[in-house]
Amino acid sequence: MQQTVASPAIDFQTETYKDAYSRINAIVIEGEQEAYENYIQLAQLLPEQKEELIRLSKMESRHKKGFEACGRNLEVTPDMEFAKEFFAQLHQNFKDAYGEGKVVTCLLIQSLIIECFAIAAYNIYIPCADPFARKITEGVVKDEYTHLNFGEVWLKEHFEASKAELEEANRQNLPIVWKMLNQVEDDARVLGMEKEALVEDFMISYGEALGNIGFTSRELMRLSAHGLAAA
Repeated sequence: MQQTVASPAIDFQTETYKDAYSRINAIVIEGEQEAYENYIQLAQLLPEQKEELIRLSKMESRHKKGFEACGRNLEVTPDMEFAKEFFAQLHQNFKDAYGEGKVVTCLLIQSLIIECFAIAAYNIYIPCADPFARKITEGVVKDEYTHLNFGEVWLKEHFEASKAELEEANRQNLPIVWKMLNQVEDDARVLGMEKEALVEDFMISYGEALGNIGFTSRELMRLSAHGLAAA
């Protein structure tokens, strides 16, 4: 995993830091809230997995509370309006797929794209976080691997039947990730997180997940290109 060296120069109490943090903190709060709602809806699409999916949704709800506490610790009010707009495209795509009963697309958006995005962001953030947020985030990132694993396992078991839909869902949703990363590049840098590190960590996690499901190395290069073309 790509790691960012903690910088002792970061002052968590400056207005510049708190301003950037208000948006980044809101993004992780909103991301966990949307994950909670997405797993509830996935439980309706996959009734045989309902118990496990409800368990995952409850974990996301706990994560949200943890990140809300991180904001309070720094006396920062999260900019939730910004965060809702930030996730709007992925949220709409998940909603549309759910409405059409497209389990595979829903799993790619939530269990692969969003979880890999979160894992990358949390891994890069931990070394440069304030002590309170570092402890919270270290606990959360362990859980996110569990959520990623759920999607990997289900999609691997249904790979041949899911492959065409996975490719289409990747084509529709991966470019959105780059728009999201570009949108928060400046704020992330204020917090000590470089965009290049975020991109690298995301691509590693996402590529490994797709490989675990059953895509070949050649196919992974083609799938990844859909995102890089939009970067």
